Amino acid sequence: MQPLADTVSPIESPIESPIQSLEDAIDRCQTLGMRLSRQRKYILELLWQVQEHLSAREIYDRLSRLGREIGHTSVYQNLEALSEQGIIECLERSDGRLYGHISSSHSHVNCLDSRQIIDIQIELPEAILKQVEAQTGIKVSDYRIDFFGTKANPKTDEIN
Repeated sequence: MQPLADTVSPIESPIESPIQSLEDAIDRCQTLGMRLSRQRKYILELLWQVQEHLSAREIYDRLSRLGREIGHTSVYQNLEALSEQGIIECLERSDGRLYGHISSSHSHVNCLDSRQIIDIQIELPEAILKQVEAQTGIKVSDYRIDFFGTKANPKTDEIN
């Protein structure tokens, strides 16, 4: 059964310091006692270099083009382990998972034309946050928003 809405998982624990860089991601692996294999490092380096969300297949293809020897199974296993530990971001899509580096708290704009996902920083007005808190009884400490749309100018392939 396909999910009705796209979800992001996992959400960072407020106790841990946020992962801001490739070095932070590597440090988190070591802190958690995860083995930093050559393949795991290739994946982390690629995700921080490309700054976009990729499928496991795209990650495998890009690493292969770069001459990095890694098997399909290894890509999937490493992505699963890294996302379970909150070291990389995993977006659950109706057509599969996409993976990306974790940056500071951000939202996503999903282009329905190109299927591209763009990270954006957006701050909600205080009145909206108060309304959410009033309706749920939960104090909002962080949030992520997913926007969906089509290109404003469909004749161009560029997204600002």
